[in-house]
Amino acid sequence: MKAPPHAAWLAGSLAVAGVVAVAGVAGVPMPRGASGEGVARRSSLEPPGGHAAARSPSSASTPGEPEERPEVPPPPFTDGIFPCSQCHADMPVDRRRRPLEAMHTDIALRHDEEHRWCLDCHDAEDRDWLHLASGERVPFDESYRLCGQCHGEKLRDWRAGVHGRRKGQWNGHKQYLLCAHCHNPHEPRFKPLEPMPAPRRPSRTAP
Repeated sequence: MKAPPHAAWLAGSLAVAGVVAVAGVAGVPMPRGASGEGVARRSSLEPPGGHAAARSPSSASTPGEPEERPEVPPPPFTDGIFPCSQCHADMPVDRRRRPLEAMHTDIALRHDEEHRWCLDCHDAEDRDWLHLASGERVPFDESYRLCGQCHGEKLRDWRAGVHGRRKGQWNGHKQYLLCAHCHNPHEPRFKPLEPMPAPRRPSRTAP
């Protein structure tokens, strides 16, 4: 049985409307005249300005933006050793890898010593500062940034409070200990501890 003319016209109109709707949601260009504008419609799920705007620094955190600075106690300097510039300010920079004989003879570098040297961490021009691999200077109370360059997972756990020691409010202000409060930065591996003897079994006295 042949369909009436008005039924065929209605089916064709519905098909065109369906194509227009799908094209609009998918964000693909529609033929001129299909929507009366001749331009592609933007999906309601896409942010204003397109995906490029969603990735722009103005709508998200800027890459490399420093995180909130943790509160830490003063670094555990040896008495009288800081500021380092009180001795190093007038000394020429000696970049040779060598045993330390004139000063700091108590330091034994056992921290990737095959590839590291003092000036990989201490700033050569101003010894009152440390420096990152990028050359950026960091103060000693931000030494965790220096350690985190190689020990990124430890820095992550330290910030989360599962490595090192942190105190304060669980959902508010917190205080942290620096890496150097637990680890000797020149020899960070903990020395083995001698186990203590087992406790004595209590003796029972007759009643």
